[in-house]
Amino acid sequence: MSRSRQDRFEDWFEGNRLLALLTLMLIALSLWLASMRGFEAEGVRIVIRFTAKTSLALFCLAFSAGALARLWPNGWTGWLLRNRRQLGLTFAASHAIHALAILIFARIDPAGFAAATSPASFIFGSIGYAAIIAMTATSFDRTAAALGPRNWRRLHLFCGYYLLLQFMVSFGKRVPAMPLYALFLIPPLAVLIVRLVARASARRPHRATTVTTANEAGT
Repeated sequence: MSRSRQDRFEDWFEGNRLLALLTLMLIALSLWLASMRGFEAEGVRIVIRFTAKTSLALFCLAFSAGALARLWPNGWTGWLLRNRRQLGLTFAASHAIHALAILIFARIDPAGFAAATSPASFIFGSIGYAAIIAMTATSFDRTAAALGPRNWRRLHLFCGYYLLLQFMVSFGKRVPAMPLYALFLIPPLAVLIVRLVARASARRPHRATTVTTANEAGT
């Protein structure tokens, strides 16, 4: 029996097709934004700001998927959990475009690039990209198996929380000059809260079972 048109349509929003679709959309939108200013410095800076925001959104979705599925199991959170790897890889693609735009900006406007950066941004930004590369390289079955479940979890937790903090710092430092940037602190804070609540809820049944067992032993 042939599959329905709706099933075939939904296939584009699952797995590797989702990854390809989102990545192509990011590339197309970045080229369109840069072309609006003739691919000059200001257009490249628009792409830098755009990909910073898309990276934030994609990272928050991927990093919160497991916690959201635990706390609120439904069709949406189930979709997030199934496609967590693809969303994470799309985040890496978004930040690769971000890095390329930064390099182009440095080449075509060295003075503007020097004014917009600092030694601290180079250091912590480099650590952030190292974390993204590490997470991306271990997001495939073979590399994840070679690393082992425990080491994989440790690596992704450390890198994930570092990137979460870096997003908060990167957007937070712009708030004094542009107060509306405070809105971009909401997603990473929400991810942190959701992950902490999910972790606490995962421990609660164990504690309840321990208390029940102790009470039964005392009767």
